[in-house]
Amino acid sequence: MTSGPLSEPTSTPHSFQVDLRGLVDLLSHHLYSSPRVYVRELLQNAVDAVTARRAVDPEAQAHIRLSASGGRVTIEDSGIGLTAAEAHSFLATIGRSSKRSGDDAFHDQALEATRRDFLGQFGIGLLACFVVARQIRVVTRSARDPHAAPVEWLATDDGSYTVRELPHAARPEPGTTVVLETRPGAAEWTSAAKVEELARDYGSLLPYDITFDDGEGGDPRPVTDRPAVWERTFPTPTARRVALAGHCAELFAFTPLDTIDLDLPVAGVRGVAYVLPDPTSPAHRAGHRVHLKGMLLTQRADNLLPDWAFFVRAVIDTDTLRPTASRENLYDDETLSAVREALGARIRGWLAELAASDPDRLAAFLRVHHLGVKSMARHDSELLGLMLPWLPFETSAGSMSLQEFAAAHTDIHFTRTVEEFRQIAPIAAAHGLGVVNAGYTYDADLLALLPAVRPELKVTELDAGAVTERLDPVPTAAELALAPFLATARTRLEPQSCDVVLRAFQPVTVPALYLDDRQARQERDRTAAMESADSLWSGILGALRGSAPRARLVLNYDNPLIRRISGLQDEALTGTAVESLYGQALLMSQRPLRPADSALLNRAFLGLLEWATHSTTHPTDARDGEENQK
Repeated sequence: MTSGPLSEPTSTPHSFQVDLRGLVDLLSHHLYSSPRVYVRELLQNAVDAVTARRAVDPEAQAHIRLSASGGRVTIEDSGIGLTAAEAHSFLATIGRSSKRSGDDAFHDQALEATRRDFLGQFGIGLLACFVVARQIRVVTRSARDPHAAPVEWLATDDGSYTVRELPHAARPEPGTTVVLETRPGAAEWTSAAKVEELARDYGSLLPYDITFDDGEGGDPRPVTDRPAVWERTFPTPTARRVALAGHCAELFAFTPLDTIDLDLPVAGVRGVAYVLPDPTSPAHRAGHRVHLKGMLLTQRADNLLPDWAFFVRAVIDTDTLRPTASRENLYDDETLSAVREALGARIRGWLAELAASDPDRLAAFLRVHHLGVKSMARHDSELLGLMLPWLPFETSAGSMSLQEFAAAHTDIHFTRTVEEFRQIAPIAAAHGLGVVNAGYTYDADLLALLPAVRPELKVTELDAGAVTERLDPVPTAAELALAPFLATARTRLEPQSCDVVLRAFQPVTVPALYLDDRQARQERDRTAAMESADSLWSGILGALRGSAPRARLVLNYDNPLIRRISGLQDEALTGTAVESLYGQALLMSQRPLRPADSALLNRAFLGLLEWATHSTTHPTDARDGEENQK
């Protein structure tokens, strides 16, 4: 029996069913950060409708009126309007927009060419207003068909809607009126004061005149405030600075240290950056204010500027950057990356201009934000060279720029920790050793780049040998006379992997100096690991043993205490005194103490107490104690 080919089963297409309540929950809890965005959606639809009408009738009037009272929010525009068929198609279809091209509403070339001027891109549209409304009523009349009757589209939050034609008198002129009936629990978002606040926040830079009416009988108040303050003409530069400072105080609540124009005509970006008047952490992610074609997109854009530009807050308007699906941030693509780089170059250019023409303003800026400039200079050798006369560093000769410091020291040493620098700085200064504190953020990176900018300079990390060589040697005869003392000292400190040397140095008040470097610390860590490892790892670590120098305790021959200790006849007391000197020098260096160091400090302290109490005991008291024991 043979079987023929199986016939393919037939299928019936079905449409997706959308639960409007579920959609509203998705919009309000996941897509949008706050219900406040409903005002933006209303303004966006109105602006796009007016833009569409201007595409077919450039002489058409352009106005948008917003009002709020009695639990209702109303917006009226003189835009393109809709027919009954378009109301069915566009107002109740997820993912479709009246701004789509093709055979839909915008079929002619003029409208298609204008599509780039629209704000909306994702087709969610009016349904987003259900985050605050229980009912939405739209009365609209098409400008494309002068004979078309006005249309009413009425929808409720249960997912149902009706569409019906109205008498011509219901709306004599083309355009659209949208009325929202507030849903329970959303009254705070639809009060007159809140709606006006949100409208100004979102729409102050929109291209058409927008007014607001609070329903209390007064004249409608303007919402838009164009042109943007950074694009206005002022009689003097001072007047412009004052206006920008006021704008910054209104938006960001601080008076700027300076302002930087961020106009990039080729990239479709216009705006200004305000320099913070107080220091801020480089790790802080700044929030910048971004408008898209005049509509506020976000107040918290953290990807607009390079990370190093943490010392400014920017506000811009852009025609080219893409928003995310929620239209509450910028989509991080190649265009944004290029704009970010160009804006960073503008900020670097501003610094170069200050260095060349206004050093006082530059110095004032660097007193507050030198960390930001140092961060930039790590990746820009040209900027580093430009800023060398201005960037402050802590050195053994005081706080100064690297250019000033290099004028006196062609061999520059640096420490990687603040504690190490503070211990060595006074001694280095007294003996002509040039040391820079690289324990602060970015300083070590900049010092590593310094020879690329100034090839004649030599930059090396400070080590114990370099310091010891700069200190004055003790006469040979004197050192030979103290050989027994030095031998005792070296024996006592051998368990601490520390050598002892004798030098004469300033200040005389310092009896001992503990010198360490990275190689010595690595060798101690390797030794400690070898002692705690099993036989296999101990052998491997032993084979890796290097010739790195050990830490050094430098005793100051000019210090009176060292002279007295070196003359002690009691070898045990001498050893205890040396351990005390080691502990004091270690504490002065502010390095973390190892368990062995803590044990030594405890032993030396108790030893000195025992010696002091024993040596000051009265002979009679001692005899009384012996008799009592009998």
